[in-house]
Amino acid sequence: MAPWDYTGRNVLVVGGTSGINRGIAEAFAAAGARVAVASRSQEKVDDTIAALQALGAESMGFCADVRDAEVVRLGVQSVHESWGELDVVVSGAAGNFPAMATGMSVNAFKSVVDIDLLGSFHVAQAVYPFLRKPGGSLIHISAPQAHIAMPGQSHVCAAKAGVDMLTRTLALEWGAEGIRVNSVLPGPIDGTEGMQRLAPKEHHRQAVAQSVPLGRLGQPEDIARACLFLASEQAAYIAGVVLPVDGGWSLGGAAATGAALGAMLNSNSPKSKEK
Repeated sequence: MAPWDYTGRNVLVVGGTSGINRGIAEAFAAAGARVAVASRSQEKVDDTIAALQALGAESMGFCADVRDAEVVRLGVQSVHESWGELDVVVSGAAGNFPAMATGMSVNAFKSVVDIDLLGSFHVAQAVYPFLRKPGGSLIHISAPQAHIAMPGQSHVCAAKAGVDMLTRTLALEWGAEGIRVNSVLPGPIDGTEGMQRLAPKEHHRQAVAQSVPLGRLGQPEDIARACLFLASEQAAYIAGVVLPVDGGWSLGGAAATGAALGAMLNSNSPKSKEK
């Protein structure tokens, strides 16, 4: 899949049992790394471990909710006890659902902030003692909503903006120790839960694809390739970067998609149905 060789490297992908993050885990496994995964579902962890082993990789995993700092810490520690220092950590746990701010409960808003932002902080704190120094790489999987306001995405916009500033701050704080921290912002990626929620019908999906300057939806391997590069020696002087991997979608198409999402949510609101 890529020219990078991660033989002998230890990689942890948090959220690595589905969608984009599983694609990242599989890419590192195919490149020769030992790959550990973490998610809230033990069944998904077990399934992913088996899939990575089928690719020829040594693999392990643990079940954790990133909102629980102690559980995350213990899981990361278990990986370190088995394999030693971590070379690469991809922090990708996330939550999302479309909802207008006026109709969203406080708990719903808080749940996304807790998973996306607080969860990213918990992962960062947990992995820091075990990251290789120098040479460690932490990659956050963020989202275009960090920089592009979208109707129905106030919770995600706020949380992911925080994740990207966390990335930049950690890059400053940890750079002297040789740890590089970066963010990747995936655009619309086909076959993911996020796309299913934001573009639930085929005509929505086609409209999003047409709004991408490169003329197609992304694939999980597009994001995986970016992570393979950012974690490699070829990116040894890249730190604190927030990298869109979206086919140019954030240059204009994302705004159009956001407007369409807002129109869809408004048309489904009880108030609009009363008219």
